Amino acid sequence: MNLITTGRIESVNMTEKNKALLELMRIPGVGRQTAQDLLNLGFHSVEELKGMDPEKMYNDLCRFQGCKLDRCILYVFKCAVYYASNTTHDPELLKWWNWKDKNLTNSYLNQKDCGI
Repeated sequence: MNLITTGRIESVNMTEKNKALLELMRIPGVGRQTAQDLLNLGFHSVEELKGMDPEKMYNDLCRFQGCKLDRCILYVFKCAVYYASNTTHDPELLKWWNWKDKNLTNSYLNQKDCGI
């Protein structure tokens, strides 16, 4: 059986990492790289994101990477936590750009940037 005959991805030969990546990529706005970032933070499922603090996740990822990351990653994390923490969703809140900061300060601009 395969995707063509079953209409779904078979996970028989997938590694645990690939399973986790696919699970995390179910979240709107989360692609392969963001899913990898979430794995690097220790998250392996949507369920594990329930009730998490997106700011802390963002700051932890910045420390892990050794530089200040684009704030868009924070917005994706906010969207991901919202998705994981709720059973019904406002479609507008499933768009990561709707989680942007209203009044950004420039304090984060003076820190080491990853060059993204």
